[in-house]
Amino acid sequence: MITFKKVELSDKQWMDPLLAIADMRGGHQNYTNIFAWSEIYNYQVAQVSGFLVVKGVLNDVHYYFYPAGSGDITTVFEVMQQDAASCGHEFVLAGVSPENIAVINRVFPDHFEYKEMRDSFDYVYLLDKLVTLAGNKLHSKRNHVNRFKKENHDWSFELISGENLAECWEMNLQWCRINSQSIEIAKESCAVRRCFNHFTALGLEGGLIRTDGKVIAFTMGEKLNSDTYIIHIEKALGEREGSYQMINREFAAFIQKNYPQQIYVNREEDMGFEGLRKAKLSYHPYMMEEKYFATYFEL
Repeated sequence: MITFKKVELSDKQWMDPLLAIADMRGGHQNYTNIFAWSEIYNYQVAQVSGFLVVKGVLNDVHYYFYPAGSGDITTVFEVMQQDAASCGHEFVLAGVSPENIAVINRVFPDHFEYKEMRDSFDYVYLLDKLVTLAGNKLHSKRNHVNRFKKENHDWSFELISGENLAECWEMNLQWCRINSQSIEIAKESCAVRRCFNHFTALGLEGGLIRTDGKVIAFTMGEKLNSDTYIIHIEKALGEREGSYQMINREFAAFIQKNYPQQIYVNREEDMGFEGLRKAKLSYHPYMMEEKYFATYFEL
């Protein structure tokens, strides 16, 4: 059996280098997401032969992430398979990408069946497009931004810091009161709280939009891999038309200025929410980061 442990802040020190070496595009392959959602999905972590192995539980199904690291991955898969057998559950991998599947099929030819996880697909955009909003497809986004500027002459963009973090949390609570009809929203709020509580320790960055002296939108993110920045949280008060488009564009401009090597922005999944899916599709993603369940079976 693999000796797993609870996810703690101190684990960032050894997990981050392994995730960086793996250089994967999936938003779940990120320390902040693993830490923030660990209480909800019972994530546990271990280091096996120079790889990070994450184990979780979803709807009573025990599963593993695709291991992150470098070296002989065959040995790691074999140890994971043995762990599943010794724990009395199926050997299931969650969130595997098409690139991961190619490796899995080489290590275990004809031993896995795959099921699409559409609600967990990440939306990946070209950073430059989010900044310029150029082209006919994003015409309506430019209109929202222009209208916001016209109707809110005193608007300002600020980076999140220790001085204004509490104001963002108060706005988040207001947003939750408006959108509190879903159990998934409640789960997400728990993950958001961990990001606020450990904002600096997690190495997060963020920005906010202020009008009339009040925070009406905020966002948080960080570098995901060598060419992609990830947005973990984006909230705005909907009664201010254009507030979502403004925080999106302004923070994208911040990313481009401070991380000129970044090409893409991963804005994570839609969790199956129709409204969120529509909103994310409306920005016309450059690509979707596909994810699949992989379940082992004996021939």
